[in-house]
Amino acid sequence: MEISVIKIGGNVIDHPENASRFLQLFAKFPGKKILVHGGGVLASRIGKAMGIEPQMYRGRRITDRETLGLVTMVYAGLINKNLIAELHTYGQQAIGLTGADGNAIQSVKRPVTDVDYGYVGDVVQVNTQLLESLLQPSIAPVFSAITHDGKGQLLNTNADTIASEIATALARKHKVNLYYCFDKTGVLMDANNDASLIPLINEDIYKELLRDQIIHSGMIPKLENAFNALAKGVVHVWLGLPENLLLASKGKNAGTIIESQKYGLY
Repeated sequence: MEISVIKIGGNVIDHPENASRFLQLFAKFPGKKILVHGGGVLASRIGKAMGIEPQMYRGRRITDRETLGLVTMVYAGLINKNLIAELHTYGQQAIGLTGADGNAIQSVKRPVTDVDYGYVGDVVQVNTQLLESLLQPSIAPVFSAITHDGKGQLLNTNADTIASEIATALARKHKVNLYYCFDKTGVLMDANNDASLIPLINEDIYKELLRDQIIHSGMIPKLENAFNALAKGVVHVWLGLPENLLLASKGKNAGTIIESQKYGLY
């Protein structure tokens, strides 16, 4: 079975017109597919209105107990269920999930090192049997960025990481492609200039971009997860605009492709 894991971010989630366009495109996307969404901008906006100020470190959210309640409400409730409801209007059967549903994704609370991320989870297990049972009849699982530890504790988990971990778990038995859709044409030399697209990145180029501080903040976990996915058997990783997703699925040069020097370009 060939499976596409597609992650969308705030540029889709935070704007109803963008969400509608993307969901129509996702419904037309060929083959078996899984959608993973974030929603951090909306969570921060709602949190501020509730008096909960966001705390970030290197593009990742620090999650105290109050913030965990906020992101669970926003990601797993407000955002996820609206996406599911709209997908069905376009003829796409879908089911909204957190990692706790069907024991889909188990995590462990991230240990405290130089920073305490709070109730943040690192994925340790993906229930591929559950996902396969949903994908066979062409139901699209739609995951919010919440997992659990198997002991009753929900955990906030980076959505890029969830997409990567789902992709690598399924790649043990299936051909898996991983797509990261966000608000840029791809990885850029100049974040304010879409014409500065970097069409191909490998490990050496990535190190140079980090050293020169061209890549920072939220782009770092995206690329770390991309390289991790390739190393664990995912055949193709792409980053770009959601409206270019269908072009990318047809092999068109419409974003940034991530290449593993160890395993070659897929």
